[in-house]
Amino acid sequence: MPTIPSDIDIAQHADIKHIKVIAATINIPEDDLEYYGKYKAKLPLSLQKENPKGKLILVTALSPTKYGEGKTTMTIGLADGLNYNGKKAIAVLREPSLGPVFGVKGGAAGGGYSQVIPMEDINLHFTGDFSAIEKANNLLSALIDNNIQNKQNNLNIDPRTVAWKRVMDMNDRSLRQIIIGIGGKANGIMREDGFNITPASEVMAILCLANDLRDLKRRLGNIYIGQTFEGKPIFARDLKAVGAMAVLLKDAIKPNLVQTLEGNPAILHGGPFASIAQGTNTVIATRTGLSLGEYVVTEAGFGADLGAEKFLHIKCISSGLKPDGVVVVATIRALKHHGGVHKDFLTESNPEAVKKGFCNLEKHIENVKKFGLNPIVAINAFPTDTAEEYDIVKMLCQTKGTKAIVSTSFAEGGKGSSELATAIVESVEKGENNFKPLYQLSDSIEHKIKTIAMEIYGADGVEYSSKAKTQIAQITKLGFNEFPVCMVKTPASFTDDEKKIGRPSGFKVTVREFEYAGGAEFVIPLLGDVMRMPGLPVIPSAEHIDIDDDGKITGLS
Repeated sequence: MPTIPSDIDIAQHADIKHIKVIAATINIPEDDLEYYGKYKAKLPLSLQKENPKGKLILVTALSPTKYGEGKTTMTIGLADGLNYNGKKAIAVLREPSLGPVFGVKGGAAGGGYSQVIPMEDINLHFTGDFSAIEKANNLLSALIDNNIQNKQNNLNIDPRTVAWKRVMDMNDRSLRQIIIGIGGKANGIMREDGFNITPASEVMAILCLANDLRDLKRRLGNIYIGQTFEGKPIFARDLKAVGAMAVLLKDAIKPNLVQTLEGNPAILHGGPFASIAQGTNTVIATRTGLSLGEYVVTEAGFGADLGAEKFLHIKCISSGLKPDGVVVVATIRALKHHGGVHKDFLTESNPEAVKKGFCNLEKHIENVKKFGLNPIVAINAFPTDTAEEYDIVKMLCQTKGTKAIVSTSFAEGGKGSSELATAIVESVEKGENNFKPLYQLSDSIEHKIKTIAMEIYGADGVEYSSKAKTQIAQITKLGFNEFPVCMVKTPASFTDDEKKIGRPSGFKVTVREFEYAGGAEFVIPLLGDVMRMPGLPVIPSAEHIDIDDDGKITGLS
């Protein structure tokens, strides 16, 4: 395989088209576009149809490793592959967060010849959606502290119970736990507070689940703040915060149209993390795509045990959407990792390690099938892979009743995913996928958690801290007991311990505490030590990012 230029070099040399040209390919009138320069545009909510005819394809993956599996690359590649085969397909993706861009993971615009562009804009401020979400979140924080400070119109909020945190879209571990209000009475009431990263904000989750502006406002009003000194729950609507928050989100609620390297349409909208939120793009963007194209290819963050499970139990149940096809992305090096191979030897041919590590992919295949869905495995090709290793994966997948196909979209774009695209269309047309949830919303919170832990993770059971047990009663009191659960755990393992790779058995997971998302309408069990504000690595990506005198950016990935 020839040497491929860096992602940013490929993106900067692309033949990028005016966004009105892209819009025309899916019959969007030019008057409907709100331009953000020549290559980005906001789309009106009116493009959504009540019963869209497009087919929805979900792209998920095996348990991720530190080396990247290329799920976004495969999503874009499959959309290009469908278009290459003559289908009208749209990639519908999340927007990148600046935290990973400047941290260690990098951007989220795909890779190689399977990218969405303009890559620099998408990975940086894009159309300002993250900034609007940050401002709406922090307006609510300011209103909370203002109400606590002032004696007039005071809701009698107990500062010790305030659950709402400020957010910023940057990895900054020093802001996880802070003290605010120091310096005297004029500066507010002193209390503990902290920052989450913007993709972890409930406002982000709400934007991604809202059906329209009215639903957005309803959900914003239901954000749980804390309690009064008498134990009465306080919500954002009690602070009269909803109208102003919605005004700040008036443009952010509209989906963004861009293009792939091959000039195919892509809609990017929203960006919740999958380890601490639902990890998928907005309902509005997905419905818009389904209203405009024959196929929508979308992704859910991390492995199928997190992103796909939440996509199905949270996004699909809330919106009435359901996938018509599912792709599980795997790499040979990830299988070797789950087979116990040290990182220094992942590029060496090792068929036995591939066999051993298949247990992780096997569990994800089984999990997807439990939802009534028949996945296709996409093997994201790397130059160090061997034909023998591919044959092993194909053979092992066949024993699970699943087809595995090698995709070279990173190196060849849509052409490299043509075979995968053909297979997914065949699956959709056969009607092989009939989604059914693993639990009912009327089930108890404990039953929902147990179902996910035992059926999806393979755990023997669930343990609860004393704090978590107390909070279950509070969940019922607040009326949140019929919400789905949004499990928070490490993405690196089926367990709550990231060191346990492969397909662990004989373990239990521990719920240490809960958080409540009354507006997003899910309950959040916290497992392990997952952080809602990541930190930077020793050598962050920011050190390598620069811009020259002509405005050319380098170092983005």
